[in-house]
Amino acid sequence: AYFNDAQRQATIDAAAIAGFDTEYEIRGKDGKIIKQRMRIINEPTAACIAYAFDKRKDQKIAVFDLGGGTFDISILDVGEDGVFQVLSTNGDTHLGGDDFDQALMDYVAGEFQKEHGIDLRKDPMAMQRLKEACERAKKDLSQQVQTDINLPFITADASGPKHLMMTITRSQFERLVEHLVERCKKPVMQALADAKLRPDQIDEVVLVGGMTRMPRIQQLVKEIFGKEGHKGVNPDEVVAVGAAIQGAQLLLGAAADIQLLDVTPLTLGIKTLGGVMTPMIPRNTTIPYRKSEIFTTAADNQTSVEVEVYQGERPMADDNKKIGSFHLDGIPPAPARVPKIEVTFELDANGVLSVTAKDLATGKQQSIRIEGSSGLSKEEVERMRREAELHAEEDKRKREFAETKNQAETRIYDLERTLKEVGDKLSESDKAAVHAAIQKVREAEQRQDLAALKSALHELEQASTAMAQHLYASAGARPSSETSGTTPSGKKGGGDDVVDAEYEVKK
Repeated sequence: AYFNDAQRQATIDAAAIAGFDTEYEIRGKDGKIIKQRMRIINEPTAACIAYAFDKRKDQKIAVFDLGGGTFDISILDVGEDGVFQVLSTNGDTHLGGDDFDQALMDYVAGEFQKEHGIDLRKDPMAMQRLKEACERAKKDLSQQVQTDINLPFITADASGPKHLMMTITRSQFERLVEHLVERCKKPVMQALADAKLRPDQIDEVVLVGGMTRMPRIQQLVKEIFGKEGHKGVNPDEVVAVGAAIQGAQLLLGAAADIQLLDVTPLTLGIKTLGGVMTPMIPRNTTIPYRKSEIFTTAADNQTSVEVEVYQGERPMADDNKKIGSFHLDGIPPAPARVPKIEVTFELDANGVLSVTAKDLATGKQQSIRIEGSSGLSKEEVERMRREAELHAEEDKRKREFAETKNQAETRIYDLERTLKEVGDKLSESDKAAVHAAIQKVREAEQRQDLAALKSALHELEQASTAMAQHLYASAGARPSSETSGTTPSGKKGGGDDVVDAEYEVKK
C-alpha cells in the first residue's frame, strides 16, 4: 500500500514477532555467500510484476489500485531485460471502498428517516446491519443495473417494528459516489507528471483492488488514459502473485532474471531555520539511496543541534509528519555558520530510513534508525516473539473467550432493546426468563469461564426464540414474506439479507 516509514517498520516488526525468518543467504555474482533480508514491496509494484513477468518487452505500465481503504497509482517502466523501474507513485490514504459504502449508507439512512422519522445513524447495531447490506448492494451493482436492500426489523418504535426495503439503481449509486470517483483523478495526474509522461504514453493500465470492478471506475480509467484497463488479472490475487514472484527472485540471488527498482513514495527531509522543510530524499527516488549534505549552526557559540526528521510534501516542516529526532552535542563554541555538520540520510531497499549527523571538526556523530512512534527495537521484537510463543495457548483461549463474549454482548443488546420497545406485549414469565438468561451470561463473563459462557449463551438464544414466538403469537400475525427465511434465533432458512446482517457482527 501507500505506506509511510513507520508503517514499513511496523511490517518488519510484525514479521519478526510472528516468527518469520526475514533474513536469508544467497550467492552473489562474485560467487560469495551474502546475507540479505526479505524486502517490502508496494502493492502496485507487485501487481505490475505479476502482469508483466512473462511479457518481456519494453513498456510503460500504470497500476491503478483502488482497494477497501486506500487508493494507489504507480507508473513503471518495464524492460526486456527484466528490470522493473518504478518511475513514480502517488495515492490517497483516505479513499477506498469503505468511502463508497459510507456514501450509500448515508443516502439510505436519510431516505429511511424521511419515511419513518427514525434516524438509524444513532443506532450502532442498525448501522452495522446497514453497512453489510450496502456493501453487498455495491458489489451487486457491478454486475446488475439495480439491486434491493432488504432489512426486516431494522428498528422499532411505539407503533411496532420497522422494515427497510429499498431499490437502488446503478446510475443512482454512481451519482452518489461521483465526488469520490473524481478524487481519483488528482493522484493519477500527479503520478504522470512526476514520471514526465502523458496519459497516451502509457502502454497498459493494470486494474488492482475490488473497487476496480465498478463500471464507473473502469470508465474513469478509459477517460484518463484513452484505453480500457487490463482485466486479465484477478484484482484480488494479483498483488499476492507479484509478491511471491519477487520473493522467489530474491532467493535466486545472482540467478534472478528480474530486477526491481522501487521508489520512496514521500519526501524525506529535516527541519531547518525558520521551520522550513529541507528535502534530503525527494519522493519517487529509486531505493536504496544515500545522500549527505553539510549544515551549520544558526546562533553564536551553539554547542548542540537537534536534527528533526520529517516525511511529506509540505514546504513547512510542522505541516508534515515528524518521524524522529535526535541531538548532536559537543560542538566546539564558534560563531554562527562556522561549524560544519554533515547530515546523511540512508534509505534501504525496504524504504526504512537511517539518519546520521557528524561534526566534521571533532568527528563526533549521532545517528538514529527511524522506527516511527510505534517502532520497536530488535530486543523488543525478540522479546515479544518469545512471549507470543510462550503464551500461545493462553492467547488462543483469551481470544476465543473475547469473541464469545462479543457474541453474547451483541445478543444482549438486541434483547434489551426489544424488551424496552415491546416489553408491554410480553408476559412476565417471558421477560423473567430472558432476564435470568442475561444474568447467567453476565456471571459467566465475570468468572471468565469459557465453557459456562458458551452454555449461558445457548440458553440465552433459547429464551430469545421463545420470547419471539410468543410475541408473534400475541400479535396474531405471521412474519411477512420478506422475513420468512429466518427464525428469531438467526438460523438460516433462506434469505441471506436477514441472516448476514443480523448475526455476522461478532467482533
